[in-house]
Amino acid sequence: MVKIIKAGQSAQVKADNNAQVRATVEKIIADIEQRGEAAVREYSERFDKWNPPSLRLSQEEIQACIDALSPQAIEDIKFAQAQIRRFAQIQLMSLRDVEVETLPGVVLGHRNIPVNSVGCYIPGGKYPLLASAHMSVLTAKVAGVKRVIACAPPFDGKPSPEIIAAMALAGADEIYVMGGVQGVAAMALGTESIAPVDMIVGPGNAYVAEAKRQLYGRVGIDLFAGPTETLVICDDSVDAELVAVDLLGQAEHGPTSPAYCVTTSRKIAEELPAAIETVLARLDTAPVASVSWRDYGEIILCETDEEMLQEAERLCSEHVQVMTRDPDWFLHRMTNYGALFLGHRTNVSYGDKVIGTNHTLPTMGAGRYTGGLWVGKFIKTHSYQRILTDEASVHIGEVCSRLCALEHFSGHKEQADIRVRRLGKQA
Repeated sequence: MVKIIKAGQSAQVKADNNAQVRATVEKIIADIEQRGEAAVREYSERFDKWNPPSLRLSQEEIQACIDALSPQAIEDIKFAQAQIRRFAQIQLMSLRDVEVETLPGVVLGHRNIPVNSVGCYIPGGKYPLLASAHMSVLTAKVAGVKRVIACAPPFDGKPSPEIIAAMALAGADEIYVMGGVQGVAAMALGTESIAPVDMIVGPGNAYVAEAKRQLYGRVGIDLFAGPTETLVICDDSVDAELVAVDLLGQAEHGPTSPAYCVTTSRKIAEELPAAIETVLARLDTAPVASVSWRDYGEIILCETDEEMLQEAERLCSEHVQVMTRDPDWFLHRMTNYGALFLGHRTNVSYGDKVIGTNHTLPTMGAGRYTGGLWVGKFIKTHSYQRILTDEASVHIGEVCSRLCALEHFSGHKEQADIRVRRLGKQA
């Protein structure tokens, strides 16, 4: 039997918060759509205290950011990007154009074509999340996107050298310093100085995620990647301290980041609250992580692995860390999640920063119908058809005509019939 040891905020409180976010974002987007860059600058000044002569960085400013980092920092960024590039290239190799003769004289195929332009949002208001530049800019470039632009908010009142360096080393064609809804909207809608893009990608807070949702349709998006979510599935093969560290490692992202522990260990369920406090005491990010755990943290005690699986599928968390005696049992049965981290030797931080998989993952239950960002998200698969002989056209046309008649589509029917009449004489 499933028992809730600690619950997070109620569904009603979450719904009220979401309604407020929706209304705020809608107003900002409408204003930017009407007033363009003037509105972008006003919101940048209001929210980020940032309004430079140009929102786009020059090559000299970009190089200054790169030069501000230590050789070790540059080496580490390049190492991480090498892992992400390698896995993205492997994924790209799994996609191929196809062409096949399905019937005599009937050729069908598809081509994989990269999106022409992409805007990458890199979060950076609270922390300089340079890893997001690898995940979006670099992956888009591996996919073959011609124009990749990127933006991030200022950090401590100026462009973040770490983020800017990561963007540049990943291959960004244009780099802007602007954040939040105004940054996403500026890239999607365009301004007097920014050409609009075809697609917006990247994680962000609740406002950024809502901006992507509202802009979807006018531009493509990768997925809804809002506040970070993490779930630890564990049994008594691990201890409460390790679980606490892995929960708080993601709760520090922001005060609305859910963190769930689903366990069959009563010992862990009972010891975890105290372990959370112990770990918080050694984290500089405790002021944020503690609020997230207080308002959104949950402890769920189960009797069996089957019950843990049931709860994990219901929660559909962005990150799912499985620390049990047989993590592969969950690998082969789970269907609703963003990414899995199997066994005590790995963790979400490895995936977030360096191991090679992409850290932009579905949140808010979107893992039920989509996976995370990968090279294939930047590629459109377009079909085509070709008929090589009159006989094949007549054969398909006769069947098509009868099917169109069933649907009472006379125009469609005539498209088939005219070819049957003309080509049938020659066949």
